[in-house]
Formats: sequence, structure tokens, C-alpha cells
Amino acid sequence: MNELDMFADAARAVLAGQCTPQVVRAIEAGGRPAPEAGALWAQLEATGLADALLDEAAGGAGLGLAQVFGVLEQCGAHALPLPLAETMVARALLAQSGAPRPPGPVALASGQLRADGTLHSAMVRNARMADAVLVQAGSACRLLPVAGAQQAAQARQEDAALAWSRDEVQAAPSVALPAGVEMRTLQAAIVAAQMAGAMGSVFQRTLQYANERQQFGRPIGKFQAIQHQLAVMSEQVFAARMAAQLGCTCEGLQADRLRVATAKARCSEAALAAAETAHAIHGAIGFTAEYDLQLFTRRLHAWRQTAGSEAYWQRVAGEALLQHQGMTLDLVRRITDAATGDTHAAA
Repeated sequence: MNELDMFADAARAVLAGQCTPQVVRAIEAGGRPAPEAGALWAQLEATGLADALLDEAAGGAGLGLAQVFGVLEQCGAHALPLPLAETMVARALLAQSGAPRPPGPVALASGQLRADGTLHSAMVRNARMADAVLVQAGSACRLLPVAGAQQAAQARQEDAALAWSRDEVQAAPSVALPAGVEMRTLQAAIVAAQMAGAMGSVFQRTLQYANERQQFGRPIGKFQAIQHQLAVMSEQVFAARMAAQLGCTCEGLQADRLRVATAKARCSEAALAAAETAHAIHGAIGFTAEYDLQLFTRRLHAWRQTAGSEAYWQRVAGEALLQHQGMTLDLVRRITDAATGDTHAAA
């Protein structure tokens, strides 16, 4: 077992034991103040996962996105309601800029700095699960507390639109992103990895249900129509996982925008298809609040739009193709060749 397997296994062990569906529901209902949220975050901190992207001199493990793909995947596979992946990235960016690192979970967001000095973010994923938000507005980022923001509810109860006053913005530390690092690209890369994990869980749960659910005296998984649906679903899920690994292939946090575009577009497409097939096979029971499937499919639908939908990233990829000088195959080969080394080790 190598070091990368150890980090992924550590995440799997903690989340399998501590991030059960019951805990997920309790945290969703109570938000960050829920005792289950505090207990789960303490367990995650104890493993050192939140600091894995920091340099060893700063108390971390000195890993990059490619090396923590397995950790990010496990976050999605267990429907983790706390922003561990985002915190890992935020702490690394804060450390590289010399800014202080908060002890609790941190969300990532884009915002707009207005003329009156206030800062507004129309959508902060997991805002109610975080203590602070690292917000990019223009070329600079600011670390702002959730508690001091005006909040407006969003469709998911975990999310919120946040607005900070001029005084809060001026008091917040400004964080300069390293050269070649772009917040939206980084966020899309880690979201794609989590989507891959969630889709894997959705597929396994659907396969198990098809083998257990009896109809006309035999499991519905024995019917050819269901087998075909499962086969197509598996193609979507495993192709998305490969694309997500591709998106995390980079040195440190220097995520390649074209690889991330490929990853996020493919995962967002697959998320819609996988969720539709899973609910079609499960029938009405899959939509009920008491059934665990919706814990994953709800996240897939939210992540599909996070940091840009498939349409946004397909446009990014298309623009890169138009600007490419030479054969299209050369561009495809450059992207996929980069995924044959470290991403395999990180799986």
C-alpha cells in the first residue's frame, strides 16, 4: 500500500463509520451548529485530511490534486455534507499566500465587489455547513466569515446567497492566488471528483436494488430491459470517473483548464443520466426522503451546476479546440497522455 492509498483509505474508514445516512440527514437539518457536524469535522481533522494539500513545512502532506483524488472521491461516495474538499483547497491557497488559516470548514465561491465596498455572492454551496468562505472577486480572494454575512435561502437548504458589508470586506485578509491558479477551475476539478464518487455509490445501490427487488417471481435485474439500463449507466459512471481523474491531473494546484473542462462537462452529463436511470429503476421509492438514494442524486444535480454546467465547460473546450493549431487528435492525446501516470496511482 502506498501513501496515496493510505489517505484514501483513511477517508473511507472515517466516512464509512461516521458519515452514515442518519448523520447526513441530521447535519442537513441542523447545519453547522448540529452536534453531528462538530463531531464529524473533529474526526476529519484528526486524520489530517483537511491539511493534505499543505506543504510539509506547514504541517501538511505536500500532496497535489492528483494525489488526493481518492479522498475527494470518497467525499462524494459517502454524501459528505461538510465541505472537506473545499477546505483542503482553501487552506492550501491561504498557506501559499501567507494568510492565516481558519480551523473550521471553508466553502469556495465567486462574488462581486460592488462600488459601495460590499461583496455579494449569489450562490455559495454548503454555506450553512461552513464557518468561512474564500470568495474570489476579480483577481483577488477574501476570506470572510459566514456568521457576519446577510443570508438569503437557496433551493438546497445547505446553500445560501451571502452578502458582506464594506467594513467586513475591508477587515478580511486578501489572498493572492498563485500564478496559473484559477478558483473556478479548481472548484470544478474537486466537484467533478466528488461527482464521480457519488455516481459510483448511486450505481452500486441501483445494482443491489435490481438484484433484490422481486417482480413476477424473480429479481428485476434479470429482465433484459433493466440489464440494458444498468449497462448504459455503468458506461456513464466509469467514463465520468476517468474524466474526473483527468481533471485532477496536475502539479500541485495548477489545474489544467482544458482537462478540467473535459472532466466537469463529462461528469455533469453523466450525473443527469445516472440519476435518471437510478430513479427509473427504483421507481417512486427512490424519491422519498426516507430512502438513501436521494441523498446522492440531490447532490449530483446541485454539483452539475456548481462551478459551471456542462454547457459552460463544453464551450471552454470548444474554444480551445478552435484555437488549437494542428490535428485534433494531437490535442486529445496531450490530455489523455497526462492521465496515464499519477491518476492511475491515485485511483
